[in-house]
Amino acid sequence: MTAIPEDLKTTSLKTPYISAVVVCPDQESVLTAVKEAQDINILNPTLVGNRNLIEQTAKKLSLNIENFKILETANEEESASVACKMANENEAKIIIKGNLHTDILMRFYLKKEFNLIQGKRLSHIWHMTAPKLKKPLFITDGALNVLPRIDIKLQILRNAVQFCNKLNISKPKVAILSGTEDPIESMPSSIEAKKVMELAKEEKINAFIHGPLAFDNAVSEEAANIKNIKNEVAGDADILLVPNIETGNSLSKIMVYFMNACAAGIVIGGKTPVVVPSRADSKNSKLASIMAAVVATQN
Repeated sequence: MTAIPEDLKTTSLKTPYISAVVVCPDQESVLTAVKEAQDINILNPTLVGNRNLIEQTAKKLSLNIENFKILETANEEESASVACKMANENEAKIIIKGNLHTDILMRFYLKKEFNLIQGKRLSHIWHMTAPKLKKPLFITDGALNVLPRIDIKLQILRNAVQFCNKLNISKPKVAILSGTEDPIESMPSSIEAKKVMELAKEEKINAFIHGPLAFDNAVSEEAANIKNIKNEVAGDADILLVPNIETGNSLSKIMVYFMNACAAGIVIGGKTPVVVPSRADSKNSKLASIMAAVVATQN
């Protein structure tokens, strides 16, 4: 089983008993992760959904949820609406997705009546840890923005840098990925990567930023040296800003299934961070994602 990242656990414990709303938590791994988060004083959860299904799931797992607040709802849509209303009214600092489709939850999150966007762009970030990694690796965006424009990539970059700051990475190293380290017209993502880098530097975003970089040059000092790539990011990136959703999604899943990585994934950029795990994610991945969301609420 993948280990819980120590940086997420330590930092999340700095703000104990964060109020959270769990949407349709009648899924075994989600309910188990929420219970563990409560047991170690991270969460004060409210469960929203079908009470009977929630209690049946808890009984099957021998989980004691007698002290959990449960709000009965008629369906997934009402559950998502209640959760977003709680976030809007500051009754929940984080939202955790349970047994419903992400698009249902996010459709309600985006509704103007709940005022959760606040003029910003939402993005997804993965905090990846693995036995072979010397430090956490952040991948963005591999779950929300499909093929972001240059201006959207800049906003995704800002969100990621702000999240890293909350984990005491004061000036993260950002690699803007492409399939090459040289901007070439035949590879549009490489041209965009250079433009994003230039705009980020003009804006004076507090990070070391370089693009384009291929994956090997971003994470391997040896590969960067062999190719004689000299900059602050090459071979030691903290953040990988990917060109499209397929790249980020594939990269994170490859790390999970071939490197035994723990993937903690959340949606950031709005008023309330959202934990949107895949049904196939492990319990530890979901617990780590909850911790990441708690970190995202911190100043």
